[in-house]
Amino acid sequence: MFPPGTGPSPRPAEGHERRVRSFVPRRSRVTEAQRDALLRLWPRHGIEIDGRTPLSPDGLFPALPAGAPVVLEIGFGMGEATAEMAAADPETGVLAADVHTPGQGHLLRLMEQRGLKNLRVANGDAVTLLRDMLPERSLAGVRVFFPDPWPKKRHHKRRIIQPEFVELCASRMAPGAVLHCATDWEPYAEHMLEVLTAGPSFENTALGGGFAARPDFRPLTRFERQGLAKGHRVRDLLFRRLP
Repeated sequence: MFPPGTGPSPRPAEGHERRVRSFVPRRSRVTEAQRDALLRLWPRHGIEIDGRTPLSPDGLFPALPAGAPVVLEIGFGMGEATAEMAAADPETGVLAADVHTPGQGHLLRLMEQRGLKNLRVANGDAVTLLRDMLPERSLAGVRVFFPDPWPKKRHHKRRIIQPEFVELCASRMAPGAVLHCATDWEPYAEHMLEVLTAGPSFENTALGGGFAARPDFRPLTRFERQGLAKGHRVRDLLFRRLP
C-alpha cells in the first residue's frame, strides 16, 4: 500500500509467533486525506511494532521534559478521543497503538491539525509492544477503550483483558499508574471486573469496588455513541497499580 519506510505495514499481525490474538486487521478503504497524512507524517511520528526495537519513553517524545509521564492507549479506532485527550493533557505523552490503517491516518491528521507534540502512533500487536519493546515500570497508565468484545462463547479466549495480559501491563506500569478500561458490552464488563479484581497487582479505585463513573477526562468515543444509541450501558473500570 505504501512504499517501504513511508507508511505502516499492511500485515502487522503476521510473524513467526503462533498464539490467539485479540484483533483482526481491518482492510477498510483509506481515503486520499488519510493516505496523504500517512505518507507525510508516518516516517516522523509512526512506530512499527516489530518486537525487536527497544523503545525509550523519553526518546519517544523529545518535545516533552525528560521523565514526563507516558500513557499507552490500545485500540484507538479513528482517533478522535485520543487526540482530544492528548490535547487536554499536553504534558503527558500518548503512545497510541492500533492496526487499523484508516484510523492511523486520521489520527495523524488530527495530530497535525492540532499541533500535538505529545502523540505517537504505533502499528501492530500491543502484546508484542508491551512484552518486547517497552521497559519495566515505564508507563504512567494504560487505556483500553471499547475493545472487541468477541461475544460468541467460542471466541472469549480472544478477549484482550485476560489474566496474563493484565499482569503483562502491570510489569510495564509504574506504581500508582492506572489501567483504565471501558466497554459497552455488559458480559465483557463483568469479565473485565472479575479479571482485574482477581489480579494481584492492582486495586480498584472505585469506592466500594465495582464499576467507576466515566471520568471527565475520557471523551465520548465514536464506538460509545454507537453503543449508547443501541441502548447499551457503558462501564468504566479504573484499577491502580500497587507498589
